[in-house]
Amino acid sequence: MEKLLRTVEKLIPRKVYNFFQPAYHFLLAITGALIYRGPSKYIYVIGVTGTKGKSSTAEFINAVLEAAGKKTAILSTIRFKVGDKTRPNKFKMTMPGRFFTQKFLREAVDAKCQYAIIEMTSEGARFFRHVGVELDALIFTNLSPEHIESHGSFEKYKKAKLRLAKRLSNSNKLVRIAIANTDNEHAYSFLVYPVEKNIGYSLKQVHIISEDQNGSDIEYNGVKIHIPIPGKFNISNALAALKLAEENNISIEAAKKGIESLSLIRGRVEKIDLGQDFTVVVDYAHTDDSLRKLYEAFPVSRKIGVLGSTGGGRDSWKRPVLGKIADEYCDEIILTNEDPYDEDPIKIINEVASSITKHSPHIIMDRREAIAQAFSLAKTGDAVLITGKGTDPYIMGPNGSKILWDDAQVAREELEKIIKTETAPSRV
Repeated sequence: MEKLLRTVEKLIPRKVYNFFQPAYHFLLAITGALIYRGPSKYIYVIGVTGTKGKSSTAEFINAVLEAAGKKTAILSTIRFKVGDKTRPNKFKMTMPGRFFTQKFLREAVDAKCQYAIIEMTSEGARFFRHVGVELDALIFTNLSPEHIESHGSFEKYKKAKLRLAKRLSNSNKLVRIAIANTDNEHAYSFLVYPVEKNIGYSLKQVHIISEDQNGSDIEYNGVKIHIPIPGKFNISNALAALKLAEENNISIEAAKKGIESLSLIRGRVEKIDLGQDFTVVVDYAHTDDSLRKLYEAFPVSRKIGVLGSTGGGRDSWKRPVLGKIADEYCDEIILTNEDPYDEDPIKIINEVASSITKHSPHIIMDRREAIAQAFSLAKTGDAVLITGKGTDPYIMGPNGSKILWDDAQVAREELEKIIKTETAPSRV
């Protein structure tokens, strides 16, 4: 089907395609809601949007709700979960089209889930995948430049995000709640719509007792909470879940239990530990801000960065920016292939390398070899930070080609080779 659609798209004149595309997607969204009988009317729906932190925030919310005894469903970049059943998202998109969201919500309702948590993107809003979803709450994590080339400008990107806030204000739910991270300058644009509750959250509302690469301890409303996943950004993500819990009359004790239970979020500061004497982390960081914050979460470690492009054919302006950040924070830099699509991968890597002046980056186009090289360079106490893909299931190549991939699994396999070599008996 994908190849057929790509072929049809090439046959249609671009102006004609662009003119009819919005109406086509809007009609699909409305049709999907009708076919699945408006399932969002029968379940508490939480939308999570922002440039970064959506998946992690969704997982924190889910953990808190489950700790309170609620049955939940999640639609996110990482996975699709309905009750106790979960499967990885292998679509290479957060909000799949063609009725997917409505079908997911219908499955959640039929499974008697009380809450549905949906990660909502600007691309999803642009193609009307949010239409027909009656929201109870919308959480805004942050906004920074991303998808600029596909949207046309940062203002258009922001406008697409604000469609989600408008969707909340147009929802038929009785108590509509907007929750926004006021540490981000764009938060108040999401808190001006006519809903029952507009709520801000900020790191200023918590006392950070301690933080290191093993997590953070905070005090919130007089209660000490341990956040097992490192990074100040994860304190913000957990805080969003705490705010939502308050609005749903969930006790602080249950919220604390949920947050403290969340020791792993796939592809989000995911530690790969096979007993090696250095830290290995797989993370989705693919924006300048997220890459910087990830590196800052490991302040005392010698850092080895494994990174590539931001995806062929998109946001090429970020390439030298990411290279510059790696140059600033990392002691060793390995540049490798990521998702070139129809673009020359060597060209992409050269653009990333163009701003690296303090170090001589290793350019290893085979991603597995690049990860293996990072491990060979690692010393005791180092941090190997593998970024850009997270849980992405494929490396995307030209003409829709793709290679099955999993950064975390490849990292485990390469670590196992090292461990086997080190423990193998010597021969005399």
